[in-house]
Amino acid sequence: MDKTAKAHIALFLVALIYGANYTIAKEVMGGGYLPPLVFILLRVSSGVLLFSLFHQALVRERVERADLGRLALCGLFGVALNQMLFFTGLNWTTPINASLIMTTTPVLVLIASSVLLGERITKKKVLGIALGAAGAILLITYGERLSFARQGFWGDLLIFLNASAFGIYLVLVKRLMAKYHPITVVKWAFTFGILFVIPFGGPGLMEVEWARFTPGIWLAVLYVLLCTTFLAYLFNAYALSVVNPSVVSIYIYLQPLLATLIALAFSRDQMTIVKLLAALLIFTGVYLVSGVRWRRKEKA
Repeated sequence: MDKTAKAHIALFLVALIYGANYTIAKEVMGGGYLPPLVFILLRVSSGVLLFSLFHQALVRERVERADLGRLALCGLFGVALNQMLFFTGLNWTTPINASLIMTTTPVLVLIASSVLLGERITKKKVLGIALGAAGAILLITYGERLSFARQGFWGDLLIFLNASAFGIYLVLVKRLMAKYHPITVVKWAFTFGILFVIPFGGPGLMEVEWARFTPGIWLAVLYVLLCTTFLAYLFNAYALSVVNPSVVSIYIYLQPLLATLIALAFSRDQMTIVKLLAALLIFTGVYLVSGVRWRRKEKA
């Protein structure tokens, strides 16, 4: 199996992890067990620990001093701002608004990649992003009510800034992935990221009532720390070392679809024609954006 195929498998696994995360993390956040910023501090702390251990055991690669500034920016945009803006924004807006705003990520990444990396904006990529966005929006909004109340404005703004931060991170980290091992890059991103998170999440850590945690809640927290944080960032990093940022970003459209399929598997939802149409649009969009890269590889 070539590297491109492995990269797409990694991206699919990331989408699957995040698709399940909406249900699992909600149990922890909705029950008031962990405040958002404290939860993020735990996520980033676990990321620093796990990536440092794996780096020491498997890689042991040094980075050049000249790259520390870019790594610090990756920690700021890809770890600290990405996570804090999303959870804080979600607390002030509705999940439906947040999901819709996140569909702007591939567009932002495509523009940033064109400006900063010189990636060519092709008609197929634009069409693929448009179809994927249409499918994701159809799936997210079907049977739901949008909310654009004034009190949710700041929440919507923070979610958009989160999407922008993640898009900037994908572009910034691409060059580092071509130079270093993915574990090296993500280890340093989390190391710098925790410096930005501690001032916001640290104060609330002492107020957590750990005795309230049930075995199910501990399992949910473990899933978020191990899968949503460690594995998702690792798989994304590996994919970025092989494919362009625009290809990585398009997989965000699979997250609501996989979340729906997981709900169907547990009999918490029902399949409809609208959901089938949304799935078709999403898969077509992902194919158009990622398929361009495959054909180029074959010609090469």
